Amino acid sequence: MRYRTLGATGTVVSTLCLGTMTFGAETDEEGSFAQLDRFAEAGGTFIDTADVYSRGVSEEIVGRWLQARPGMRDRMVIATKGRFPMGPGANDAGLSRVHLTRALDASLRRLGIEAIDLYQAHAWDPLTPLPETLRFFDDAISAGKIRYAGVSNFTGWQLQKAALLTQHLGLAPIVTLQPQYNLLAREIEFELVPVCENEGIGILPWSPLGGGWLSGKYRRDTPPTGATRLGENPERGVEAYAGRNAQERTWRVLDAVRQVADDLGASMSAVALAWLAARPAVTSVILGARTTEQLDDNLTAADLTLDAEQIRLLDEASDPPVGDYPYGRPGVQQRGRELPTG
Repeated sequence: MRYRTLGATGTVVSTLCLGTMTFGAETDEEGSFAQLDRFAEAGGTFIDTADVYSRGVSEEIVGRWLQARPGMRDRMVIATKGRFPMGPGANDAGLSRVHLTRALDASLRRLGIEAIDLYQAHAWDPLTPLPETLRFFDDAISAGKIRYAGVSNFTGWQLQKAALLTQHLGLAPIVTLQPQYNLLAREIEFELVPVCENEGIGILPWSPLGGGWLSGKYRRDTPPTGATRLGENPERGVEAYAGRNAQERTWRVLDAVRQVADDLGASMSAVALAWLAARPAVTSVILGARTTEQLDDNLTAADLTLDAEQIRLLDEASDPPVGDYPYGRPGVQQRGRELPTG
């Protein structure tokens, strides 16, 4: 396992993070404990959950595992999130001080810990003024309830505004962004990655395997069946599969991942994860496994290094279409211009 600092902080985390969205839903408590044990054995030190994962059950499972494994609380960096509805009331959702106070206290109880290492806004809230949310984070840090603040699923302007407001108001900074990011979804590179690089914000990619596509489990023009996320939900699966299947870029990317995997004697999943872990500003890649076997495969990416030619092949195959202005000419491409000489 390799390790990096959490954004611009001094806290060190493993470059692979165990995501727990499956806990209590697709994975029972016994299977969840097995994943947590295996992750710890592999050197993993970073666990991510959220209050809405199985409506609190995921946090409860992580909490019981921490209590059952003396010493693990000191070793693990625990991240969770608040924002989405946890009840029927008008203030049971959002990023207001009222809701986040309740959500944070409930997460602390379920996890059974004195402080959450990284507390994240799960998504933007158009109803709550951003300074209110940022001041809540700052107060929660001062109160010793959380150690760092992060955000998830923000757009470029939202993240940049948050970063500038913390500086202007003298508040605790946003240290991480948790976005969707993988070889099939690279659009965050247009604006979010530059913001993160500029502001020292660490990226924690979710869905690093593109919902299983980058593991190689799906085939061209063959709708999924059986024990896959799309196969087990036929109505949603057919629609989701059709969209990806219709894009030639999907199969170009998968062919490139398969070629690199064959060259290295590695799994396609490991190659996709290793590519992502090496991207600019990425701190830790969030794994989302349903079984210990899937997790074992993903963990092989921990020490996998791609050479320059393999990275070039994957970069070119997955290069996202940008069209014209402002991301094509004369926008992003002008960043490489040189000063005139004469």
